[in-house]
Amino acid sequence: MKIGNTQIKHGLFLAPLAGVSDRVFRNICREHGAEYTVSEMISAKALCYDQQSRKKSAEESATLELATIYKSEMPIAIQLFGRESEFMARAASMIAERSYNCCLSDTAPAAIDINMGCPVRKIVSNGEGSALMKEPELAAEIVRAVKRAVSLPVTVKIRAGWDSVTAPEFAKRIEDAGADMICVHARTREQMYLPGVDISVIEKVKKSVSIPVVGNGDIYTAEDALKMLDRTGCDGVMIARGALGYPWIFSEISAALEGKKFNAPAVSERLDTAAEHLRRMLLEKDTRRAIAEAKKHIAWYIKGINGAAAARASVMTAESAEQIFAIIGEMKDRAAENE
Repeated sequence: MKIGNTQIKHGLFLAPLAGVSDRVFRNICREHGAEYTVSEMISAKALCYDQQSRKKSAEESATLELATIYKSEMPIAIQLFGRESEFMARAASMIAERSYNCCLSDTAPAAIDINMGCPVRKIVSNGEGSALMKEPELAAEIVRAVKRAVSLPVTVKIRAGWDSVTAPEFAKRIEDAGADMICVHARTREQMYLPGVDISVIEKVKKSVSIPVVGNGDIYTAEDALKMLDRTGCDGVMIARGALGYPWIFSEISAALEGKKFNAPAVSERLDTAAEHLRRMLLEKDTRRAIAEAKKHIAWYIKGINGAAAARASVMTAESAEQIFAIIGEMKDRAAENE
């Protein structure tokens, strides 16, 4: 599939995950086969308001930090959320042109992605995220405004609907407004993240539009991905929770699509990657923050390994990186003894 000038061989996307898909996680997933990534969602209004603030560096602004991308990360889209078309357009333009205060990015993103799928209360209570699916006219106006403001492709992430399935009609309206790609999470907002997705919604969206459609929801194995691709006709798949602690899911899916054998990572490789994840976090962020944010990733990496419950408890109470490295090392030693 193709988005603008970006060719994507298998259509393997890493989903934007607030508080999770930072640069370290994105790069690790890329190294394991993710072909296209999306930033954590950024408030358009916050980015615009930052221009009048006294903040002098990205380190002083979470918004500026989230908006920073580098050429080595391409292709990556920057995801914006908001409900005021003027703020969305202005923020998109600043990101595309790298014209905002304290910008550290050395490239424009591959696309501007608009969040119309986030279901969390603090977002929808402001009429943003998936709440926009209740206002299709406003949603279309936002897409038109962003499209007018930038020369980059504009993509949109949606859900099946708010409390009923409206995605096919909504997607058509978004396409008519100028969207270049649509990603569909096959649950309504009302369903949040309850088990089970209705992938027939993705099939209906695919049939309703002519632009690329990416399917999302409950993809944890190559079998899940192939099922979604085969049954819906979608052009690609976006992986979210299936990549947590298991970035190998992308290479697993790629191998399945190419008819190649996939060798699942050994316990030692999983633990080595967990340790490498922490090391990279320490290079990217201050020590205290790196340790705090890495803990959840370590817990995901070690899930299912013998002794994981006790190790996870120790990781969560650890006060230094050295303690966490030691816990990982002990798990690796035990695994080697049991081989």
